[in-house]
Amino acid sequence: MELWWVVLVLGVIFLALLARSLVYHYLIPMLRVPAIDVDASDVILKKSESPEDNYIYIPKKVKNSERVQCYEPATMKYLGFFPILKPEEVREHVKQAREAQKTWADSTFKQRRLLLRIMLKYILDHQELICQVSARDSGKTMVDAALGEILTTCEKINWLLKEGERWLKPEYRSAGTVLLHKSNRVEYHPLGVIGAIVPWNYPFHNIFNPMLAAIFSGNAIVIKVSEHATWSGCFYLRIIHSALIAAGASPDLVHIVTGFAETGEALVGSVDKVIFVGSTGVGRKVMEAASRTLTPVVLELGGKDAFIVCDDADVTEVVPIAVRGALQSSGQNCAGAERFYVQEPVYEKFVREVSSIVKSVRMGLPLERQSDMGAICMSEHVEKLQSLVDEALEDGAECAVCGIHSMGKNGEELVGQFFPPTVLINVNHSMRIMQEEVFGPIISIMKFQTDQEAVDLANDCNFGLGCAVFSKDKRRANAIASKIYCGMATINDFATTYMSQALPFGGVKHSGFDRFAGIEGLRGCCLVKAVTEDRWPFIRTVIPKLLQYPVADNAFEFQGALIRMFYGLDVWTKINGLTDVLKALSAANKKTPVQK
Repeated sequence: MELWWVVLVLGVIFLALLARSLVYHYLIPMLRVPAIDVDASDVILKKSESPEDNYIYIPKKVKNSERVQCYEPATMKYLGFFPILKPEEVREHVKQAREAQKTWADSTFKQRRLLLRIMLKYILDHQELICQVSARDSGKTMVDAALGEILTTCEKINWLLKEGERWLKPEYRSAGTVLLHKSNRVEYHPLGVIGAIVPWNYPFHNIFNPMLAAIFSGNAIVIKVSEHATWSGCFYLRIIHSALIAAGASPDLVHIVTGFAETGEALVGSVDKVIFVGSTGVGRKVMEAASRTLTPVVLELGGKDAFIVCDDADVTEVVPIAVRGALQSSGQNCAGAERFYVQEPVYEKFVREVSSIVKSVRMGLPLERQSDMGAICMSEHVEKLQSLVDEALEDGAECAVCGIHSMGKNGEELVGQFFPPTVLINVNHSMRIMQEEVFGPIISIMKFQTDQEAVDLANDCNFGLGCAVFSKDKRRANAIASKIYCGMATINDFATTYMSQALPFGGVKHSGFDRFAGIEGLRGCCLVKAVTEDRWPFIRTVIPKLLQYPVADNAFEFQGALIRMFYGLDVWTKINGLTDVLKALSAANKKTPVQK
């Protein structure tokens, strides 16, 4: 009875402390978060707006030399234009950011958390607006925007609020054997100005992801947005600037620059580190430009993730994950599932159930709630997708599902940039569609016989971003995943590594190098500095007289004995080393000044 009483008391104390912690760390800070007002009058879609209110834009093959033209890929409605910044204008943006960062570098983590909470509050209160802007500019559906823009960004902010300070505080390391009297630590200082060149597929998150890490670690950031997501990016900047002002910080901490390749090249040569997310081809150019100034770069490039289904997997459970992994945001994901390898005993069932779901997918306008899949962001990419499918069919592939091209909810033809969800079977690795990044709503399925064959197929690719392996036997799934040469692996799920914001994101081979996100990404925004100092004030390093200049005749013997004493593999070697050290010191002390 007494034991239960003790347990009850301890339980009450624990719950009281937990409640106090929740109130102190979460409830009170959120109650004190100021609301911000962001002008959205020019991006809100008016209910009374008719198709005639916006004229149709026809993308040109040759880029305009003076403007970035913006339009909705799903409707071709014209959204406006933005300037192409010249190199000197980009450098001016970086200069302003650098000046603001000098003050922000000394900001407290309390102020940085306040900034993040202000942003989080606005995001939670304006989810629909943020998703609408993203959907109009990139062509994705509202649901896809909620998943890829809002959910991931909120998780990023939440992780930084909970753990960000912990991973930026000095980290103490062991002093080793010789330096037991020393204290070692690693410090993480802001680098200065981070440069980010981001793609168009998730306009909101692609801006907020590097910005949050850079700002929380004490940096400023200048972001070059894609010419295909400039309209949305410039609106999202208003949110950031309003939050910075509300948190008592300078809006010059975050800049967005607009333009094409020349704009990005000027940014690379002006900042302290570059984070590039985009294609492998452009990544090479970024790396080349960065080499001129030895600017460090993070390259998160293309992906062609393998999706492996073993014969013991529950196919009915796996199929919805497979389809979402391939068709999310019309397949325009660097970490999207592109190569499906299914073991022969369950191959037919997998193809049949995948095809059944894909046939039911409703392609339509992004803002219509009944649309399952939206548009393709770039007009020229629609042509590439069609050529990949046509080539595969010519080489022997079969089309299990070929969607109705560009049909709306009422059967009318859609005028925008759409590509139907497609399922291909009987594909092989000689086909371009199984080697190049597709970045579209195409599910290519191959069968395999053994686990080793699945590994070999997954590794037979120039990309190495991520993979997913499905099996009821977790050991088996992990064994397969461990042999696949890639940066991320998910067992019995797909791409959830990115939702775990404590984990790094990145790949190998043509998928790039280094990592953003997670602890590694946060610390990657820092100058990593090793510091050593005396552990105790009364013990300091003194160079033995034998090693002081000019060195003694037996200095080398003394050094060898010292090394044996510290690092001998057995006790006798250590004792022998100690004896020789004492002998050497004794001999040195016996020498007269004349002898020296």
